[in-house]
Amino acid sequence: MSYLSMQPLLEKVDNVYQLVLLASQRVMELTNGAPKLVEASLKTKASTVALDEIRQGKIALKKGAGK
Repeated sequence: MSYLSMQPLLEKVDNVYQLVLLASQRVMELTNGAPKLVEASLKTKASTVALDEIRQGKIALKKGAGK
């Protein structure tokens, strides 16, 4: 199991609520067949992939989303 520190993730959004919103939206996209934007094995859970994409700056909330 991989561990991602919260600090780099929280630097990408304004608050924890937005992080959860962004990650959950991305997990739904990945579950529905969207391609991964980061290197990950087939066994890597969608939630881990989504958080890694956020940490690497591959995805972000649109302005005004989550408010």
